[in-house]
Amino acid sequence: MPLCVYLKHCFGDCTGISFVDSTSLKVCHNRRIKSHRVFDELAARGKTSVDWFFGFKLHLVINELGEILNVKLTPGNTDDRKPVPTLLKGLSGKVFGDPAGIRVAARGYVSGKLAEQLLEDYGIQFFAKPKRNMKNKLMRLNDKLLSRKRAIIETIIDQLKNISQIEHSRHRSPVNFCINILCGLIAYCHQPKKPSLHLEWALPSAA
Repeated sequence: MPLCVYLKHCFGDCTGISFVDSTSLKVCHNRRIKSHRVFDELAARGKTSVDWFFGFKLHLVINELGEILNVKLTPGNTDDRKPVPTLLKGLSGKVFGDPAGIRVAARGYVSGKLAEQLLEDYGIQFFAKPKRNMKNKLMRLNDKLLSRKRAIIETIIDQLKNISQIEHSRHRSPVNFCINILCGLIAYCHQPKKPSLHLEWALPSAA
């Protein structure tokens, strides 16, 4: 609990431009799923563009400065759209999902109902790359340019996994798993140089 409180204290401030994405956290190799017992009834099978996995999903929201605004952990089979309203509660402005259209899982963000709900409940404008069988919608030039900057969150996820080591398959208890993730996120928050974008031209205060 103290680590959760401290992580919340380390979160950045909403600037009006945010990016959301999710990433898989495997807890064991696929060959050992049937014999795995540490996360029995907690983890679940999910799918990425690469392969199936057994574990959890880490849902992440950041601003253009590379600061974490909110996180949520769910079982691997959770629809990416489900935790979005909770993740974005208290934020404002514009939110961009489906970074670079890389992963199949992120395609779950494409939902007209979700965008309408966020606009009605929080006043948030939600943008996501449409699927091939969906009609294209007109976007302002600024929004289109911002949507191309979504790869920043992919860079941050790579750092969380490769530098902060939030993912590995050697956990011996769910508590240690949670502590490892919390400490990795806190370590990133204290990182002096974070991936960031120079978007002064797009900030609401600059309009």
